[in-house]
Amino acid sequence: MAALIAENFRFLSLFFKSKDVMIFNGLVALGTVGSEELFSVVAFNCPCSPARNYIYGLAAIGVPALALFLIGVIWNNHTWNLVAECHKRGIKNFSAAATFLLFGSIMGRAAVAPVTWSVISLLRGEAYICALSEFVRPSSLDKFPAEYGADVLARFPCKDVPANLTKFRDEVTRRLRYESQLFGWLLIGIVAVLVFLTKCLKHCCSPLSYRQEAYWAQYRSNEDKLFRRTAEVHSRILAAKNVKQFFGFVALDKEEKELVQEFPVEGVQPSPQWNAITGVYIYRENKGFPLYSRLHKWAKGVEGNGPSPEAHEMLFLAS
Repeated sequence: MAALIAENFRFLSLFFKSKDVMIFNGLVALGTVGSEELFSVVAFNCPCSPARNYIYGLAAIGVPALALFLIGVIWNNHTWNLVAECHKRGIKNFSAAATFLLFGSIMGRAAVAPVTWSVISLLRGEAYICALSEFVRPSSLDKFPAEYGADVLARFPCKDVPANLTKFRDEVTRRLRYESQLFGWLLIGIVAVLVFLTKCLKHCCSPLSYRQEAYWAQYRSNEDKLFRRTAEVHSRILAAKNVKQFFGFVALDKEEKELVQEFPVEGVQPSPQWNAITGVYIYRENKGFPLYSRLHKWAKGVEGNGPSPEAHEMLFLAS
């Protein structure tokens, strides 16, 4: 148990440090596997009761998957960029292809954890066996006693059955586990094919060369890192100035005093500037020169969000 908990804490630590999409998705899948194992150990307990097994089994697979999907949507930056875009400018400037790419990016990233949860649940088989044991037809079992029905079959996952039904319980469990694992492997195959086709389509439709796309990814990562770091320092210095104005002094440690002296902050950025650098961004070029982000576009003084002779929309989203 302690090892599982430690594994999940290590996953969370790496999760927030990861910048690469493939590493990010891998860590999400790894954390989901650990969480599913932990859930199976401490939480899953089939009721072994007719009508309840089916609901409980499906809920054990579906509800955590739904929760993980919603968490994935919430944690995706594209989600809130889309919300800001719709609130400030609407999406009328985006073509159908660009909108599809945006939603596909959000849904695809958010689906990693729930798909992993569903696959692991199916490969383990406990939830599937719990949900469907009562629906096994007694006539499909050779020499199954006629006096027993669905109520006894529903107790098979708990092994709480008469001694003369032990061999039937083993057969039902083996049959249902086979079906569950088969669906799990099929789901893995389907997802693998979809990921492969998506990657091929993305690279085929990309207007960028491989090296320029790699540079764009590096630029986005560096811009985000520097922006967050600078925003943290700027907000701290501004807060220090306002606190000093209220109290007449401000209690700063040595590092904060050096920051205040090194980076004088005169004011705050007006709302139009924040709005200009916030929202969905699709790769564009201006007079043949790339614009890698909304901040880059704002710094170059390029106005407008829609395609024009000078600002060409390339219909390519960041990963």
